[in-house]
Amino acid sequence: MGAGMSYDLAGHSVRRIGFGAMQLPRLADDPAAAHTLLRRAVELGIDHVDTAQFYGDGLANRFLREAIRPEDGVLIVSKVGGDPDPGGTPPIRSAQRPEQLRASVHDNLRSLGLDRIPLVNLRRMDDGPIRAHGDQVVDVDDQIAEMVAMRDEGLIGAIGLSSVPLETVRRALPAGIACVQNSYSLLDRTHEDILELCTAEGIAWVPYFPLGSAFAELPNVTDAPAVIAAAEHMACSPAQVGLAWLLQHAPNVLLIPGTADVAHLEANVATEDVLLDRATITELDAIAAPAVG
Repeated sequence: MGAGMSYDLAGHSVRRIGFGAMQLPRLADDPAAAHTLLRRAVELGIDHVDTAQFYGDGLANRFLREAIRPEDGVLIVSKVGGDPDPGGTPPIRSAQRPEQLRASVHDNLRSLGLDRIPLVNLRRMDDGPIRAHGDQVVDVDDQIAEMVAMRDEGLIGAIGLSSVPLETVRRALPAGIACVQNSYSLLDRTHEDILELCTAEGIAWVPYFPLGSAFAELPNVTDAPAVIAAAEHMACSPAQVGLAWLLQHAPNVLLIPGTADVAHLEANVATEDVLLDRATITELDAIAAPAVG
């Protein structure tokens, strides 16, 4: 592991490349493959995993419970603020009220087989495809108060935030925030101001959609000509260039790329060895990112 390839997350020094469990439900019909994938992640030294009860209506958590052992030393991170909505598009519904956050923590505890979740992110629904309406529009102070209460009770170890604007992060800082998860990539730097705040405060920045997504408003990093050219120059894949740029952009960036494929998992972890030279970083920094709405 190269220099600077670890960072503090909820009081634990972790490698800066972890694993996101969102795609694990794709292996619903092949539990053995899910087990093999997760055991390979442990073998590769991955020591933090991001999950949620609404990933496959608890299936991702079940796979983690069955494959990850206490002696593996893997930090489990989950999130609340949404409940499973099987058959929905996407299969998640808003669950923002304080009592729903608490119920979701208990759901996660049961499906993960844990007595305490080391870190739980509060997933807000102020924007994006799933919006809070009616009694789901909850003030963040009320939510943070409930998260702090659960931390005091020992149900969770630390509090994170997800899908939040700058002002929400600032309001939550006095409670002690371990990480912030927002959409962010080389081509989508909308939340650069939040990243800068997190860097200054020593808070881990955990970007989701680090390579863009299938959503039209989130451009695909691996399609960018400059990224393709950099990959040819560095003798690596465009995906590795996009992830390596994130790691070199700020010291507090932690990545949780998700996959259901062992080869992709191995390639993601190998990004630790991709060191972009100064000229390449300058070219990538200069990319005029498409407007993100």
